[in-house]
Amino acid sequence: MAAGVRQWLVPMAPALLLLGLFVAGPILWSIYVSFTNAALSGAAATDPEFVGLENYRRLFTDPALWHSAWLTVVFTVGSAVLGQNLLGMLIAVLTQHRRRWVRTAVGTVVVSAWVLPELVAAFAIYAFLNAEGTLNNLLASLGMQPQDWLYSAPMVAVVLGNVWRGTAFSMLVYQAALSEVPTDLVEAAEVDGAGALRRFWHVTLPVIRRSVLTNLMLITLQTIGVFTLIYVLTAGGPNAATQTLPLLMYDQAFELDEIGYGATISLVLLVIGGLFAVVYARSLGDPDSREGGV
Repeated sequence: MAAGVRQWLVPMAPALLLLGLFVAGPILWSIYVSFTNAALSGAAATDPEFVGLENYRRLFTDPALWHSAWLTVVFTVGSAVLGQNLLGMLIAVLTQHRRRWVRTAVGTVVVSAWVLPELVAAFAIYAFLNAEGTLNNLLASLGMQPQDWLYSAPMVAVVLGNVWRGTAFSMLVYQAALSEVPTDLVEAAEVDGAGALRRFWHVTLPVIRRSVLTNLMLITLQTIGVFTLIYVLTAGGPNAATQTLPLLMYDQAFELDEIGYGATISLVLLVIGGLFAVVYARSLGDPDSREGGV
């Protein structure tokens, strides 16, 4: 038994070490700091005191926390679960049987936004949506009334910006999944008189269901932690209308110097991500979903 454990542990040791240093380590440190009054400056920066559950008591009575948690869910569902996931699937389906040059052209356009550094992508979106940006210039040329989209519809703006940047990943996942769907199943459904929509719903979707759930898990966990894009576009405003948990955590920890409370908020973000992950993992483990997929 010991030999078997050793045989498994030795090749896994580097990966376990890296996970411990860069995943478990920061999480454990955040848990510890959440029980202190650690700060960036002053006496609490050099000699933080243990304050017990004070940060957690403050957390559950802080209206800003609940507001930010709700905005985080709205942003994640809107830009990942609905936006990136559905748009990526739609592009993959519509380009599945198209000519090679069409697929290449569409793929290049979509992927070009994904490969941009997040900061560069955020500035590109800002240049498009701000009061003197490209969108308003187009509207003015059509005789329509321009407006400051980042102020009048800030959450819509950051959701659409994140959808534009992240859709490529979902598109690539679904293109790979669709290529694995048995053609004989689709052709049999077509012979039976099923239309395109019914073939997709009753034949294709059940086969790629595991790919759908895997994609949802990955893009959801990535979207929950989005910071740079929102910070560049709105900095959480106006009036905290886009202040998701990562931005609230940043403000508390680095703007207000309350590292201990900021770490406590980070654990809430961790819990929300964990809840999404558990839901997707349980769905992946459902016996009814063990059909096909990549």
